[in-house]
Amino acid sequence: MLLDLESSQLVLIDYQDRLMPAVLDSQAVLQNAVRLTQMAATLQVPSFYTEQNPSKLGGTAVELLDALKQARARALVKMQFSAVEEGLGELLRPPAKPVQGNARSLPKHLQKPSAAERDTIVLAGCEAHVCLLQTALDLLEDEFDVWVVTDACSSRTERNRDAAFDRLAGAGVELVTTEMVAFEWLRSAEHPAFNQVQGLIK
Repeated sequence: MLLDLESSQLVLIDYQDRLMPAVLDSQAVLQNAVRLTQMAATLQVPSFYTEQNPSKLGGTAVELLDALKQARARALVKMQFSAVEEGLGELLRPPAKPVQGNARSLPKHLQKPSAAERDTIVLAGCEAHVCLLQTALDLLEDEFDVWVVTDACSSRTERNRDAAFDRLAGAGVELVTTEMVAFEWLRSAEHPAFNQVQGLIK
């Protein structure tokens, strides 16, 4: 099973000023989060990001903010470790709006999927064994398909990070990398955005 661009949404968990310096491989992880967000902006994938207790952990890392603005990402401030407990599920699957138009409206197969039909969540963040893990497991409970981008995730220790990946895989989460997301969203070198996306990951 490959990632499907039209059914995807991107969620980034807690890339915050006072947290990132403490996590393993923080610069590489943050750079991959930036790439994911830039790809989402280029390919018009709906995007969201969270901040855990920002009065203590600070705001989102400045390196990521420009990409989030470009992607028109929506923010969710939280105190619970799982973003789902703070309303993430409702943001990802809003109530369906009544269909507008008349009988000459576009047929369903030509319409762009609404957020309500985008049930594949591409998820990355910190810390992998706390907020990311709890959010991912709750999304699974809510019947989303969850894909965790491992090279854009970290924890303060390697053991905690790897334990999170083991548990997520056992629960049915797909583990991928930033480049896997890029090329599965594109599917073909003939995609109109191929050169632009390829340039982000080189």
